Amino acid sequence: MSVLVILEVRGGEVKKAALEALSVGRKITESIGGTLSAVAAGDSLAGAVEAAKRYGAEKVYVHEDASLSHYAPDAWVAAAAEAASQSGAKVILVSATSFGRDLAPRVAAKLGVMILPDVTGLEVEDGTVVATRPVYAGKAYMKIAAKALPVVISARPRVFEAAEAPGAGERVEISPAYEVRSRVVEVEAAGSGKLDVAEADRIVSGGRGMQSPENFALVEQLADLLGAAVGASRAVVDAGWRPHSEQVGQTGKTVSPSLYIALGISGAVQHLAGMQTADNIVAINDDPNAPIFSVAGYGIVGDAMQVVPALIEALKK
Repeated sequence: MSVLVILEVRGGEVKKAALEALSVGRKITESIGGTLSAVAAGDSLAGAVEAAKRYGAEKVYVHEDASLSHYAPDAWVAAAAEAASQSGAKVILVSATSFGRDLAPRVAAKLGVMILPDVTGLEVEDGTVVATRPVYAGKAYMKIAAKALPVVISARPRVFEAAEAPGAGERVEISPAYEVRSRVVEVEAAGSGKLDVAEADRIVSGGRGMQSPENFALVEQLADLLGAAVGASRAVVDAGWRPHSEQVGQTGKTVSPSLYIALGISGAVQHLAGMQTADNIVAINDDPNAPIFSVAGYGIVGDAMQVVPALIEALKK
């Protein structure tokens, strides 16, 4: 069973989540038999080809165009469809980042196939690919056997391990036909060195319990001490305290770090759905009945404005 992985490439570099998708794709091909391929569109793709080769791709389909320095869905969909056709892929994988969440349903619609979004588990049972994905805002998990093939699957970032296992990495040029109907004209980059919550191994998030946007300086200070990214609840993003790029939850970013610290976050259903797969969850909230404590491994019932400064001072020592 052949697997095709759509690579997310920015600035000529493959995102870590795409490497995770390559690794899980390789395991599928090893279990069932078949070949692992990858596809990338954009400019300066030499590095992407090498990365795909290191992580097991036998072929890397490339549509290189200098005008595609930014994500253009029409071009990516066309490239993915062309690569799927040439490779005979039965499983098309992409990471469930903001890129993958936008692209996966477009590719599924183009190919006329089903889609399994945001999966947290992929295995092979009796020769059939079986996906596990959260449902009901993460309150339960569903197993789905992908008997109708091909199928498009998006894999939740930081759930699967990225492991190197070199493949042939043969570069195959493709020239799909498409019409670009929209283009990115400007990108406002985050401050230098700022970690993306979607990829961070550690995250410190703040909610309304931080009381004001100025108090997020404490969240940032704690995050700096831990080498963590700064996250936020929907409530504070809606209030304009923090940018949407930091929002964790169903309407923000889904994260799976090794450490998630929630400061003054009550734990609304949409927030829990976006972070409860974290390995270790620490919650600080003054309400002992806050839903966040239902998923936390460690909790402190107290005012975040008193607990966080004390925690910062303890870490400094």
